[in-house]
Amino acid sequence: MTSDPLSDMLTHLNARSVMSGGLVAGGDWAIRFPQPNRIKITSVARGACWLLREGHVPLRLDAGDVLLLNGTFSFVLATDPSLEPVDAKPIFRGRTGPIAYHGEGDDFFYIGGHVALDHNGMDLLLDVLPPIIHVRAGLAEAGTVRWLLDELIHEMASERPGGQLAASQLAHLMFVQLLRAHIAASEPMAAGWLRAIGDERIAPALRLMHADPARDWQLGELARAVGMSRTSFALRFKSIAGIAPLAYLAGWRMRLAERALRDGNMPISSLALSLGYTSESAFSNAFKRVTGVSPKRYRTVARAAGPAAEAEDETSAAA
Repeated sequence: MTSDPLSDMLTHLNARSVMSGGLVAGGDWAIRFPQPNRIKITSVARGACWLLREGHVPLRLDAGDVLLLNGTFSFVLATDPSLEPVDAKPIFRGRTGPIAYHGEGDDFFYIGGHVALDHNGMDLLLDVLPPIIHVRAGLAEAGTVRWLLDELIHEMASERPGGQLAASQLAHLMFVQLLRAHIAASEPMAAGWLRAIGDERIAPALRLMHADPARDWQLGELARAVGMSRTSFALRFKSIAGIAPLAYLAGWRMRLAERALRDGNMPISSLALSLGYTSESAFSNAFKRVTGVSPKRYRTVARAAGPAAEAEDETSAAA
């Protein structure tokens, strides 16, 4: 039995995509958006503009282009890079619905949302995401993204029953497609779990570990499963994933443990056995080495904190 590590990871992070609003603009304009501090899905539905960020070459955005921004920088959207930008806050503060309006005309339409994550999910994704993933409308792999964008625009405009849920589901599919496009791209990726998922030699080993994390996997066993020598497999895995194979397995077990402790009521002794540890004390020691607290303490604190609030700044909602 094998598994799907990307689905596993996104499910573990409880990743949800929420489309928040958009911007209709006309004429000549330039708008400065603050740093969103969250992963953003953004797309140009109509028209074109430039995305400007300090210290980088302006990025041209055309109709049908979709972006994933890692949320770590402020930026400007403009019809002309030489224009002096205005602050986005007054524009979005005055809107009466999900769409803000600026300038004269409606030749430009831009929609956006964010990816909501649980707890340390932002750090786990920031470790593997570049600042911008840009899927251009003309690329071969953009066909599915374009269809999702068209359906998303239709749902946002039609105000049909269930439209908000449909828009969020479409946005989440778009998020997955953007990650797939990034994995499939020819550009070099930083070492990490996302790169490993896309590596044809390493990915089968990941699927085995995700499918049966409690198994006492041995390095030689994983190497044989992917048709490599023990040494070659270990070197390739670490260069691609940034971590040794069995260290990756231990880390994945800890992520599963964190989720089980937050969301479930399984006794800690049973959880330890389900993750391949021979005793509760062995599991507790491993868990504390990674998280800094005991499993019991982690569960108590997590339950007291409750679900994280999903506050969304109205300015960054459409960015």
